[in-house]
Amino acid sequence: MIPRYARAEMTDIWTSESKYSIWLEIETLAAEAMAELGVVPVGAAKAARERGGFDVDRVDAIEREVKHDVIAFLTSVAEHVGDEARFLHKGMTSSDVLDTCLAVQLVRASDLLLKGVDRVLAALEKRAFEHKLTPTIGRSHGIHAEPTTFGVKLARFHAEMARGRKRLETAREEIATCALSGAVGTFANIDPRVEDMVAEKLGLVVEPVSSQVIPRDRHAAFFAALGVVASSIENIAVEIRHLQRTEVLEAEEYFSEKQKGSSAMPHKRNPVLTENLTGLARLVRSAVYPAMENVALWHERDISHSSVERGIGPDATIHLDFALHRLAGVIENLLVYPENMLANLNRLGGLHNSQRVLLALVEAGVSREDSYRLVQRNAMKVWADRDRGEGDFLRNLKEDGEVSAKLSDEKLESLFDLDYHFKNVDVIFQRVFGRA
Repeated sequence: MIPRYARAEMTDIWTSESKYSIWLEIETLAAEAMAELGVVPVGAAKAARERGGFDVDRVDAIEREVKHDVIAFLTSVAEHVGDEARFLHKGMTSSDVLDTCLAVQLVRASDLLLKGVDRVLAALEKRAFEHKLTPTIGRSHGIHAEPTTFGVKLARFHAEMARGRKRLETAREEIATCALSGAVGTFANIDPRVEDMVAEKLGLVVEPVSSQVIPRDRHAAFFAALGVVASSIENIAVEIRHLQRTEVLEAEEYFSEKQKGSSAMPHKRNPVLTENLTGLARLVRSAVYPAMENVALWHERDISHSSVERGIGPDATIHLDFALHRLAGVIENLLVYPENMLANLNRLGGLHNSQRVLLALVEAGVSREDSYRLVQRNAMKVWADRDRGEGDFLRNLKEDGEVSAKLSDEKLESLFDLDYHFKNVDVIFQRVFGRA
């Protein structure tokens, strides 16, 4: 993670100060639970709550000597709490603190990510209704197909991001578990009720079987959900990048008054934000595979997952958080050019109506094979003349004796009605937004 692609609200979750604060809260809550159960003196829990503290630099200095982060942390805390600190961490193991802390961090990160998705969804919905009936050409394989509307494009992306939101919600729920079960997860030296009490205070649920570590299939599912959302971001970004190409120019990233597009060519207006989003999506997805590999640990536990998560935890959440808000800004400020959309739609002389003509010939009694042959031969003439702007599909059809024998000029002209393609847009919007 580098500051260029980070928002402070998310990065704060992953600072050493934040991490140690969560560790201290876990240790204090556990001490309070044990005190309530009569396992440790009430005064020890009170001392931890009132005098508990740490010094990040001091923890780091101790760790350099003892080579163990949790021991270094507990030593620093003991320097603040005093003699009562000997009752902290009673019956617990390092993973109890580390894994429960990671759960808290990922839950907090999830909440910020959900806010980011909500901003994207709101932007997509607003712009979709703005361009609900703005005609544009639909493309398959990058080639003109049939008309759609720019609003329908955005509605499709909205539906996709809404699915991503549900996946994030599920991932948040799945990752929100607490483990305070001691060595190899048997609760031999800690009462299971301590785990129950701490989990409730932290807004988590208990891990049914922790085996000293929280099972990493939960984390794999979490990062997979992030990867899918990142891919949806890229899906939208790539569409905008294509639409901004000079030869297309149907939509464009906002270009501010003093913005520069190129160090060499002053005329350039490049899709730098959406290109950046494509790159960020790759970084988020790069966390998915190592998270999957973390699932298989040796026996009850090892720490082969630890170094991975210290990297992908902050990086994936910070990058995705930044990408969501960057995407929302792109959509909110997107420049849309309906005139260019219509001009591009008509660029191939009406070829986008070929299916309507095909079906009309079939309904007129022509076999599908012959109908296809008749339509295609007239369409190919338009392709041949397209560079000269002389292709006219309707005229070709009218002049084709086999076609005109089955379809009158009036009937053919009716098949070129643009509004025909949009008669069910309301149905799509009702399905996506619950309103049309």
